Amino acid sequence: MRPRRRRWWLATGLAALAVLALASLAVGSRPIPPGTVLAALWNYDPGNDLHLVVRSLRVPRLATAVLAGAALGLAGAIMQAITRNPLAEPGLLGINAGAAVAVVIGVSLFGLTRPAHYVWFAALGAGLAGTAVFLLGRAHETGTNPVRLVLAGAGLSAVLLAATGIVALNAPPTAFDDFRHWMAGSVEGAGPEALAVLAIAVAAGFVAALSVVGGLNALALGQELGQALGAAPGRVWLLSCLAVMLLAGAATATAGPIGFIGLVAPHLARLVCGPDHRWTLPGSALSAALLLLGADVVGRVVAAPAEVAAGIVAALLGGPFFIAVVRRFRVSQP
Repeated sequence: MRPRRRRWWLATGLAALAVLALASLAVGSRPIPPGTVLAALWNYDPGNDLHLVVRSLRVPRLATAVLAGAALGLAGAIMQAITRNPLAEPGLLGINAGAAVAVVIGVSLFGLTRPAHYVWFAALGAGLAGTAVFLLGRAHETGTNPVRLVLAGAGLSAVLLAATGIVALNAPPTAFDDFRHWMAGSVEGAGPEALAVLAIAVAAGFVAALSVVGGLNALALGQELGQALGAAPGRVWLLSCLAVMLLAGAATATAGPIGFIGLVAPHLARLVCGPDHRWTLPGSALSAALLLLGADVVGRVVAAPAEVAAGIVAALLGGPFFIAVVRRFRVSQP
């Protein structure tokens, strides 16, 4: 029954994504009828201001939410797989905080204003933060004590977020306004260049993850048994960590530090698809895209005509939702 369930879940997830995409294009401070949205997509009229709103503002926002969500979900699934820790995700383990402080430093001290430039700062910050968390949390013991890694990540996240706040508060007023908007985890305002960088990062991270998916499945049985089955732990760890750095760094650079998405999505994917990472990785990307896009749509509705950033909605809904998943289904081990 599992292959049938997987196909049903994939079709349902894609249909839900299409519905949410239409809602994302129609809902906002200026509601737009679905017919007008479809006309703007298929029969664009530059003289129609509603068509301009759809094409210039809401389509890039939709693409940012889908791509950033997919990146965070894929990064979370990879982290949970390589650490064998069901609580691992870029936000809880300080990866997003490391990327955030690196972006703030790059913008404030080096004058970087283009995502194509400071995304590399974000990837470097994510990698350094991840390395620090693994060393502080003694990651080699996470199979027996997963909480230790999370505690190390929480402590490092607090330090890095404090550093981010110090740099942002001492930045010029215009830069502070941009930082405040970005730190909330907003998917609004990304331009074509930022979307191009994010799309390339998601594609590269997905290819890197798929190249080691067999090793992830083997190492899930334990390192010794995985090696007996032909897995190369060093190669799997290296490519997996590079993928997480790129995915989390690009998502944070584009949409800000968004938590809980990468934590919840892999558990949802495993509940439906099972432990096989050939299905869990794309399932996590799809689930996370649905979660972040849904959070963005909810944020435009709950305080209309004002808006709540998608990162804030994700934090408000992600925590209780994850607790509900744990209580109802227990934590699904990677």
